[in-house]
Amino acid sequence: MNMTADRTRPAGLAAIDHEMARQHGDALATYHAAGRMAEKAAASLKKTGRLLLLGMGGSHAVNRAVEPLYRNLGIDAVALPLSEQLGQPLPIGDRTIFVTSQSGESAEVVRWFNETGGTQETFGLTLEASSFLAKTAPSLVGAGGTELAFAATRSLTVTFAQHLAVLAVLGEDPAAALAVLEAPEDHDIAAALAALENVAAVVTSGRRLQGVAEALALGLTELSRRPCFSLEGGQLRHGPMEMLGPEIGVVLFRGLDETAALVTAMAISAVETGAPVILFDASGRAPVAGAVTIGFAPATGLAAIFAMLPVAQRLMIGFAETRVENAGTPVRSSKITRSE
Repeated sequence: MNMTADRTRPAGLAAIDHEMARQHGDALATYHAAGRMAEKAAASLKKTGRLLLLGMGGSHAVNRAVEPLYRNLGIDAVALPLSEQLGQPLPIGDRTIFVTSQSGESAEVVRWFNETGGTQETFGLTLEASSFLAKTAPSLVGAGGTELAFAATRSLTVTFAQHLAVLAVLGEDPAAALAVLEAPEDHDIAAALAALENVAAVVTSGRRLQGVAEALALGLTELSRRPCFSLEGGQLRHGPMEMLGPEIGVVLFRGLDETAALVTAMAISAVETGAPVILFDASGRAPVAGAVTIGFAPATGLAAIFAMLPVAQRLMIGFAETRVENAGTPVRSSKITRSE
């Protein structure tokens, strides 16, 4: 089913458009306002040297994306779904804990604090200053208030900006990431959408950028209601390659880092299966023959994430638009998940 010129845009997608239009400005405002709380969180990390990142859904995808950035600074960082921490917990003593929830009201967040009482080294990352999380733990609060649209877009970008503020205090140079937020790259996604036109499912994958792949897979699933999921590059190699073929779309993320060659090898292998392959590429390397490459200025870390994420969001929206009449309006879930 193709879009027609006179078709009214679904309200859910219009709401997402509104959030996305604000995300760069809100992310910059978040970074510049984070000062004191970012310093406190960074001081905790310098003291403990260990970080446990807890969240659900898009918040967990953000945690997965920043995990390697903290590790790169010598911090023993682990990201776990909050639901997993509730059922089979890692020890919480002697660690800094970041609990991330854009609403600050998720069922798992409330239960974790009720059951553990939190710790002296626990910090919240949220968009809602009046939320349970912000009232319960010292918190970085993102600019612009709660995200109202269903699939996470602005909340991801704003949460990444919160991490940028903490990483900057720890010694990471924020200049490249801030430059991307101030002057976003725009890219035509028509060829990528055309390549995915006839797929039944999508698998996303990366190496250092695996967290971004996971964020995209979640949004694709939520909006298109098709099975779209993410496998870290090595995990995709170990057996699941069997599923690849013309009906399975593959979306890969390649940055300017030491894992780029592995993403390149996966792109070549995926093309050979006949699967349509989309490559989000900030590596500076040559495009992969047979893949639709969306090329960005060479970048790594949060600069690469900030560049790629809004374009990936547009891809996920375009993919859903052609498959679902009321894309962006949930039918089996809600924006704030208050039940487990």
